[in-house]
Amino acid sequence: MNPRGALSPVGRETLHDRVYAELRRSLIHGMLDAGASLRIQDLAETLQTSTMPVREALGRLVSEQALESLPNRTVRVPVITREKLDDLARARCLIEGELTALALPKLSVEDFERLRSLTMECEAAFTSDDPDKPHHTSELNHAFHFYIYRAAGSAVLIPVVESLWLQSGPYVRAAAQIHDELRDMSGTHHHWALIEALERGDKARAVKALKNDITRSFNLVRRRLADTENGEEARAYG
Repeated sequence: MNPRGALSPVGRETLHDRVYAELRRSLIHGMLDAGASLRIQDLAETLQTSTMPVREALGRLVSEQALESLPNRTVRVPVITREKLDDLARARCLIEGELTALALPKLSVEDFERLRSLTMECEAAFTSDDPDKPHHTSELNHAFHFYIYRAAGSAVLIPVVESLWLQSGPYVRAAAQIHDELRDMSGTHHHWALIEALERGDKARAVKALKNDITRSFNLVRRRLADTENGEEARAYG
């Protein structure tokens, strides 16, 4: 995907932070393909700014492992690998599972109503013909999860999860594309199970539903990687 189609122009105020936030948002919501090269000049033109804030933002994102710098000074979205996939899935289950457990006793009736509302909005977005559906559903999914995580009240763990989501962007995009091809189970299936467990105060079931939700997307990509590897082996011996 051309990065120009995934970005929006930013205003002039607090320019460096705005450019960084726009690029960060695009990565978190899986709007950029794995392996896509990002040219500073192209991004500056798309964002309607100079190259300086773009260069700085890319440097910050490289340091956060959301992007990678190649020897020829090219910056790209990291390619998908089985090792990184497994590492991210494991880390997200550990940290987000802990935040879910911490949030459980702090959620109110009003909070559950908000979680149900977000889930219904996400369901509607999944079945819509909106050309911006992948972005919209990703934003709603992010809002749902972080509503729970922020309820945990951990100033230390939230930035860790934000970093993990930032690194997960290419996998989120790949999983969404595979999901559409397979017409797999509803993208909100595990959200409803998580809400029910939280309302019942069942920590074990809540954490299990959360982990099922996380691993489902990663498993879609993992199976596609396995299919690709098996196909290459078959061609080699055919």
